[in-house]
Amino acid sequence: MTLSRVNPLLVGAITIALVLMVPLMTVTGQSLAGSLEVWRHLWQTVLGEYTVNSALLAIGVALLVTLIGVPTAWLTARCNFPGRRLLSLLLLMPMAMPAYIIAYTYTGLLDYAGPVQQWIRDLTGLGYGQYWFFEIRSLGGAIAMLSLVLYPYVYLMSRAAFLSLSDRMIDTSRSLGVSSLGEMRRVILPLARPAIVVGVALALMETLADYGTVEYFGVPTFTTGIFRTYYGFGDGNAAAQLSLLLLGFVLILLTLETHSRRRVKYFANGDPQGQVRRKTISGYPGWLAALVCLVPPSLGFLLPAALLLRWSLVSDEAATSQFWTLAWNSFSLAAMAALLSLTLALILAYALRAQHRRLTRLSVRLASLGYALPGTIVAIGVLSALTWVDHHLVAGVETALARMGWTVDLGLLFSGSLAALLFAYAVRFMAVSIGAVHSGLQSIQPSLDHSARSLGSSPGQVLWKIHLPLLRRSALTALLIVFVDVLKELPATLMLRPFNFNTLAVRAFELASDERLIDAAPASLMIVAVGIIPVILLNKSITEAH
Repeated sequence: MTLSRVNPLLVGAITIALVLMVPLMTVTGQSLAGSLEVWRHLWQTVLGEYTVNSALLAIGVALLVTLIGVPTAWLTARCNFPGRRLLSLLLLMPMAMPAYIIAYTYTGLLDYAGPVQQWIRDLTGLGYGQYWFFEIRSLGGAIAMLSLVLYPYVYLMSRAAFLSLSDRMIDTSRSLGVSSLGEMRRVILPLARPAIVVGVALALMETLADYGTVEYFGVPTFTTGIFRTYYGFGDGNAAAQLSLLLLGFVLILLTLETHSRRRVKYFANGDPQGQVRRKTISGYPGWLAALVCLVPPSLGFLLPAALLLRWSLVSDEAATSQFWTLAWNSFSLAAMAALLSLTLALILAYALRAQHRRLTRLSVRLASLGYALPGTIVAIGVLSALTWVDHHLVAGVETALARMGWTVDLGLLFSGSLAALLFAYAVRFMAVSIGAVHSGLQSIQPSLDHSARSLGSSPGQVLWKIHLPLLRRSALTALLIVFVDVLKELPATLMLRPFNFNTLAVRAFELASDERLIDAAPASLMIVAVGIIPVILLNKSITEAH
């Protein structure tokens, strides 16, 4: 291939993918460089506890999100009952509530010093240790908190599958004498199973990536172990080895999710239909169905949000200038990360549209891989890579300048800077931007491109005058989702933020860790309030599609 035939879009896509792969390659290389003694020590001390706790956490969350997500998805997709439209939106609302924030609110409510146990003691006259009460700071508490905010993944996927079910298929099974229960067991659930598996796999990836909830509840898992090993013991190789093990679990889930996604196409394309025919449930059963759909969002969003609002009104934290500095830091950082991700996603998605080659598809897939990586692993990879750059390349520049007679101390230019944070966010959330932009580009007919080019427009003019105006909605969606994800992100921000730089998420975590739950409420409420926007957009998109 001559230099003149090199496509700049393809080169750009490959370059972006390679750069975004740097943290993963760094962690892998670092883990292989570690000694076997470290592995032996981990095996004899903490590895068993991390594995058991992470496995129990994953199993518990998988069971609960399935039990909550599937029945509510079926009721809102295929039945009519009082308040169905409003409840369809409310069931999505816990997506706006980060797991570590709901953990703070329920701790303030259910802990020994909270109002519920205080009320029990006042009512019964019993003292500490004389009655049984659910211990919120436990593995069971972490399972409950994560399930309450992660069930929407299963709800969303299952609901889409139930909406795509053919009415004719259901009618046929009934005409063959299959009962309602048998129809659900033998026809509906087997067809929806791949979608349910995808939703559970997504919830489990978020569970394995969670740091704030398990750390706050004192449950040792792989994420807390990686954090402690890196900062507590200063052992980067051991932290990388733990990261690689956690990555193995995530890859298993990704394989499961990819396998199930293939089978989703089977019934999604099988029998297109218009308006979904819903069964009307009236009277007492209808109100019971409404109650079943009301309980999860009440526990996962309405009650915690009401508590945060109440605590925010009595806290003076929001009145301080420091709070608004934190808000500015968070919003400006999230805006920069969203713009960076969108710009890179535009290049990748446009390269995929212009050249649907195997190399381009591979580049886009590699660039999207970071979404499956827990923030802790991304942070270690970014920090290790940028530290190497600072210690070798920057030091080399200083040496070269010294030889020329200029003594300059550049210090650590990249590690511990905002650039490191933005790099980590780009790695972590690139898949979100690519997905939104790519789906937007797919809806633009290629004939528009051909017409514009035949009228003399250059590729740049086609992009500026035709594609970008038509992509406005997709681009806004990508910007908003990445903006909110960055606002909520905790482990990578904790590990990579510059000295004396804080965000709302980190400040809320710090205050809650110091048991200042009321002071943590304004920052938490701000994060939740902003997180509602993409949830409403998502619900609007689903409603318009059906």
